[in-house]
Formats: sequence, C-alpha cells, structure tokens
Amino acid sequence: MFDTYVTLVGNVLTAPEWRRTTKTNTLVASFRVASTARRFDRDNDRWVDGNSLRVRVTCWRRLAEGIASSVMTGDPVVVVGRLYTRDWADGEGNNRTSYEVEAVAVGHDLSRGKARFIRTRGAGATSELDDDEGAMRARGEPTEEVADDDVPARYGDSAELFDDSELADLPAAIPEEEPVPA
Repeated sequence: MFDTYVTLVGNVLTAPEWRRTTKTNTLVASFRVASTARRFDRDNDRWVDGNSLRVRVTCWRRLAEGIASSVMTGDPVVVVGRLYTRDWADGEGNNRTSYEVEAVAVGHDLSRGKARFIRTRGAGATSELDDDEGAMRARGEPTEEVADDDVPARYGDSAELFDDSELADLPAAIPEEEPVPA
C-alpha cells in the first residue's frame, strides 16, 4: 500500500546478470543504472554534471526475459518501479545502505536514440483451469460476455470522437502488422 514508485532516467552501468530462484525456478535479471543530473552553468557557458545516483535494478519473470535480449551496458533507459533500501554490513563490519528498484517496466530512452519493438508471444497462462468454465473466469471470478451494444470502446473507435475536419489534421493510421505464427 505504501510502496514508493519512482521513474529513473539514466544509463546502464553493468551488463545484466541472470539468475533463477532455487525454490520456484523464477528468472531474475539485475543490472545497475546511473542517473546524473546535468545543468547549464551560465557563468562558464557550458553544461556541467550535478549529483548522481547509482541504483541496482531487479527485474522478474517476463521483464527479465525482455532485458536479456534488449539491454546492454551503456544503453540509455527509463526504469519505473518500487524504490527501497537494503541495509548490509561490508567485510570490515561497517554498516552500509544501497538503493534498489524492483522494476515493473524498463524501456530505452527514445530521446537519445531509436528502437524497434518486437512483440513476444506469451508462453501461456501461469495457472490454468482444465475445464470449459476456465475461459469464463477472470482471477477466479465468474464472468459473462458483454453485449455488443454495451461494449464501451473497441480498437479504432477513436475516429468517431472527431468530426471530418478534425480527422484531416490527424496522421494516417499505421497499418497493423501481420500476426506472428506460433
């Protein structure tokens, strides 16, 4: 309830490391990100570095899989996740604190480069009911179909929100890609 969510913009400092949990065999990836403030020094007429923050980022499951094929050292990234501190003692017995982010989303910073998104197919449900009733449930609760007249919106319906003169100012629609065969 009181998680602290942050958005971190910075560069990947270390190559992602992958592990699996011993109990559930869940994939975990972690890497470090540095975020350094920049400000313009008017007296010297140049940009200078300000304070910097170095954070360990931890990604779980599907996000960890995406990190494996997408992120490398030096990449500019945007990370969204829960910020927390980890207290520990170093080899000499000194108390230390480190900052960590448990990521819910990681992406490349497109203000500093280009990227192409490639959608991955899901490996299937994490839990599955074997009966026909399973398709009629969401998070274990029974569901029922919504009548066509009661559907709040469908993909592509946004065009109905504009009159023809406003539509002329909109960019042409991007055609959908063909589905990738399984």
